[in-house]
Amino acid sequence: MCDRNEPVRWERIRKVRHFMVKAKTALAYIDEKRSFLVDLSDRIWEAAELALHETTSAKYITDALKAEGFSVEAGVGGMPTAFVATWGDGGPVIGLLGEYDALGGVSQNPVPMRDERVPGGAGHACGHNLLGAGALAAAIGLKKEMTRNEIPGTVKYFGCPAEENLSGKAFMARDGLFDECDACLTWHPGGLNQVWTGSSLANNAMNVTFHGQTAHASADPYNGRSALDAVQLMNMGVEFLREHMPGDARVHYAILDGGRQPNVVPSVAKVWYLVRSPEREQVDDIYRRVLQCADGAATMTETTYEVDLLKAIWNVLPNSPLEDILWQSMQGVGPPEFSEEEREFAREIAETFPPGNKESSINKEGLPEDERKQVLEQVLNDTLISPGPADVMMGSTDVGDVSWCCPTAQIRVACNAIGTPGHSWQYVAQAGMSIGHRGMIQAGKMLAEAAFRLMTEPETLENAQDEFQRASGGKPYESAMPPDHQPAFEQFADE
Repeated sequence: MCDRNEPVRWERIRKVRHFMVKAKTALAYIDEKRSFLVDLSDRIWEAAELALHETTSAKYITDALKAEGFSVEAGVGGMPTAFVATWGDGGPVIGLLGEYDALGGVSQNPVPMRDERVPGGAGHACGHNLLGAGALAAAIGLKKEMTRNEIPGTVKYFGCPAEENLSGKAFMARDGLFDECDACLTWHPGGLNQVWTGSSLANNAMNVTFHGQTAHASADPYNGRSALDAVQLMNMGVEFLREHMPGDARVHYAILDGGRQPNVVPSVAKVWYLVRSPEREQVDDIYRRVLQCADGAATMTETTYEVDLLKAIWNVLPNSPLEDILWQSMQGVGPPEFSEEEREFAREIAETFPPGNKESSINKEGLPEDERKQVLEQVLNDTLISPGPADVMMGSTDVGDVSWCCPTAQIRVACNAIGTPGHSWQYVAQAGMSIGHRGMIQAGKMLAEAAFRLMTEPETLENAQDEFQRASGGKPYESAMPPDHQPAFEQFADE
């Protein structure tokens, strides 16, 4: 079993070595399908659909999988845009996770200056158009390799909607869709080529709606009971609560409804909360205390309130054996290679980043000094970065729920200039042009190579299962959401 805290091991594997590629047919097929994959990614990028409303994007991917011989079960997890595509029979069963949802308000053309494609519209500011197409590349490449070599096993592509904000994988996990997988692999676009070895923040999201009594805000405000006052008092209570949270916990909020006009005491006000912390149990406790702030605010303002839980997800459970096989596969396939025109595009767009953003993003990675210096000199990362320390990413992902169902691991592949801000127009621009495409193709190859190794190296899967059992304590996955909780389709229905 691999021990991620063993210094000798990490010093050994951080050195880039040459690994012979095993899935040569898969990689060749991905190259053959390159134009199609790029077009698929761009069509999803153009559609730019928000969480749980990715109807067109999901259809693009399911049509492509059906054409490649996969059977598709649509509408899983209670979500019309979620699906499972399957090819093969028996074990091993390897899952590949695909995403395709966008973010609101960041529409952008693929140019290195701010230029909205659709004013006020959505954009792929986390590169999920690349993620979905890259995972599909791995799935069809793996199928081609297994067919040619008559290798038994099952390939599953999980179409996972709403990773941003509403966490579709958590609903799929609650319904047991990942339980039969021997392992799941995925990737994410980013600025570096690296195996992700750490965990993430578990979280809860909810809407809190206060109800009061309208009144004329000047003539008789004393007859009113302000729902907005309640929202503001709740928020103030949370601000004071911050001192008494774990240092790496986070609580964010956005007022969705604060009334319609200032001369009327608002009878309805609504706030959207997100509570995060490295451990699921910490989130549960902070969430309880945040709701106490809501209760206190309602008491002070003589209003009532209701809570609508949007989602609740787990932190990622890392798996060292899968990380090792991904690292070997990355070394076998190699990093993306960028043209001088793409480097010039990256240099130009980097001028729009906040000052020091590149340096701070690199410093967060905890890289050895030699690699840190190397990366600082690059505008696009065209080298492989050794697996980093097993730190907690200060963000959240519903991949966490998958990782408590079966052994799971993921990589990051360079699809944008180093230091590109997350969830930004700069991210959207690069996700819709050749810089993103190059990283996407390499990611598909890396995942296909790793998945093929898992199909043909039973000892690696056994090690991954052993690590999974040890890290999870042998406890079966339990959703953090109530059994009857439904996806929040209405959250983005009007956007």
